[in-house]
Amino acid sequence: MFDPMQLIPLVPELLICITAITMLMIGAFKGNKVTISLTMLAALALVGSAYILMQQPADTVTIFHGMFRSDSITQYAKLLILFAALMVLILSVPWLQRKETKRFEYPVLYLFAVLGLLLMVSANDLLSLYMALELASLSLYVMAAYERDNVRASEAGLKYFVLGSLASGMLLFGASLVYGFSGTTNFETLAALFADSTDQVLSPALIVGMVMVMVGFCFKISAVPFHMWTPDVYEGAPTPVVAFFAVAPKIAALVLFTRFLMQPFEMLVMQWQQIIYFVAIASMLLGAFGAIRQTNIKRLLAYSSIGHVGYALVGVASGTAAGVQAMLIYLSLYIFMSVGAFGFVMMMRRDGKAMEDIAELGGLSKTSPRSALFMAIMMFSMAGIPPLAGFFGKMYVFLAALEREMYILVIVGLLSSVVAAYYYLKVVKVMYFDEAKDKFDGETMLSSRVVLALCALVTLLFFIIPTPLIDMTASAVSVLAR
Repeated sequence: MFDPMQLIPLVPELLICITAITMLMIGAFKGNKVTISLTMLAALALVGSAYILMQQPADTVTIFHGMFRSDSITQYAKLLILFAALMVLILSVPWLQRKETKRFEYPVLYLFAVLGLLLMVSANDLLSLYMALELASLSLYVMAAYERDNVRASEAGLKYFVLGSLASGMLLFGASLVYGFSGTTNFETLAALFADSTDQVLSPALIVGMVMVMVGFCFKISAVPFHMWTPDVYEGAPTPVVAFFAVAPKIAALVLFTRFLMQPFEMLVMQWQQIIYFVAIASMLLGAFGAIRQTNIKRLLAYSSIGHVGYALVGVASGTAAGVQAMLIYLSLYIFMSVGAFGFVMMMRRDGKAMEDIAELGGLSKTSPRSALFMAIMMFSMAGIPPLAGFFGKMYVFLAALEREMYILVIVGLLSSVVAAYYYLKVVKVMYFDEAKDKFDGETMLSSRVVLALCALVTLLFFIIPTPLIDMTASAVSVLAR
């Protein structure tokens, strides 16, 4: 008999789902005139969901016959997703107020995407994993092509859809191989099976299935060699949508990727570790060298995001709880750097037209000193220059790799950081040393200024009080400790 109390771990997701459906009905009857009101309602739903999540105990609970799991690491990841989504949604309001983008579908799609990401994190079965992944992906495909009258946005949405469908197909085929050669799709059952049976561990077809699922994940986090969609989609999609792409889906996919590897496939660490090792190195190198020739700020940040995924995967490659903790610290700090950088790009408007060329930042320190200082902080932090937050994020993942004696991984990471510093510092050089351009429009809401100020403060001052974040991530990974 069904027990309604089983739904308690699912209350945050239910709140998001009910709010999204209600908003869809209101928008269908009221039209685009309620877009901003619905956006505020979506923000309240995100806050309410986060509050409910913080009230729940961090105990390990599984419901729906083991398909949905709630524990300390899933709760922490969900809080990161909700916080990142809230910041980006607040920054999106000025963009939504413009006539050409003021459509009620945006906040509805936004909430459905967040719902899919939250369910992804708690997926405890290959089937629930796939369903949650597709719920999020379908919403993201439409959001990428949200500016339907813009050719570049339509192209971005189509590329993302076609390549994303291919990746989803590979993930699903990999899941079918895992099921075919193990007889189950449940994470806990798989873990028990591998722990008891050496024959299953050595099955080549099972390894192939695991690798194909990993391919699907690598696409979702834009890791090399499945990164090809990232620069074009980041350039063509609306900047608020790209800001969302850069943080929330990556957090969800990386945490689910980690759980997939370290819970059901923990006994196969020697098989998957070498794949993560290669992907991390390739992502760091391509992220560093690929951005050097970029002149579009959004394409530069796209390659930057590929590099940051590589750094996060260094923690995963260690195969330890300490490595996962380092990854969570890195992702927590990356949220503020990425949201801050894209928030700045959203403000790059001149005479009502969006500016994306790095050359348009020429002499910004003279026309808008505070904006130039803010972007300089974000760039220095992404480059990993101490004592900014980005330095400590990289330090923790490198220390986790050093504990496992992965010296090549650390050396490549350090060298790629040096190379990447070139294009980050190029942006700072343009703002402070190039000839001044006309001043940007400078229309920024108070709420947006608060979000950007928070990003700057965390990036600047993390080194003063790092203990709360370290303690929270240590508690989150306690479920993986071994």
